[in-house]
Amino acid sequence: MVLYLKYNSLERRGSMKITLRAARVNAGLTQDEVAKEVKKSKNTIVNYEKGRSVPDIETGKALAKLYGMSVDDIIFLPEDCTLSTSA
Repeated sequence: MVLYLKYNSLERRGSMKITLRAARVNAGLTQDEVAKEVKKSKNTIVNYEKGRSVPDIETGKALAKLYGMSVDDIIFLPEDCTLSTSA
């Protein structure tokens, strides 16, 4: 699995916020689209991706399903995942 993301620092590889942003970008979705799909506000999605808050378990499940990932993959970057700074 390769998650493409444009991010200045890849030092925090296992961070949920990085995984959430990368999965969304990889899925070709906007924050607005994700918010509508999981019935949350865009601001909530932004906060997840900035690490200001974390999704509850039901939202985590919905995000995982939307991105075609497991909840574990959302929380912990998959071992077979490569982050790339170019798409």
